Amino acid sequence: MTRRPEETHRTEETEESRVTEGIGVTERGLRLTVLIGESDGWHHRPLYSEIVHRAHRAGLAGASVFRGIEGFGASSMIHTQRLLSLSEDLPVAVVIVDTEERIRAFLPLVDEVIGEGVAVLDACEVIHYPGRREGR
Repeated sequence: MTRRPEETHRTEETEESRVTEGIGVTERGLRLTVLIGESDGWHHRPLYSEIVHRAHRAGLAGASVFRGIEGFGASSMIHTQRLLSLSEDLPVAVVIVDTEERIRAFLPLVDEVIGEGVAVLDACEVIHYPGRREGR
């Protein structure tokens, strides 16, 4: 059966989530992005690792760490992987997505470990993919 383009993205909405045909279940969420330096630490451990492990212990949906290739922060010094002397403290982004309630409850745990950096909160729509079905 051929669908017209306007039928492809038809949705059924509820207050908490939507079922988008051909995509999966979507719901409102909150994305926390913590921007820090690669050399930032917490008790002899990389800070990004501490944040990920705290998110895991808190039961959040997931966390990922992304290493930047160039950037600057409060010091206004540009860190880049192109210069060996400045490549020791590259920018790092820790991204965590979950419900707004769970992310906001997690913020005090981030606040405990951050000395210098920035945390950004963004409203987002989360699409849950339950896994591939047979024949797809």
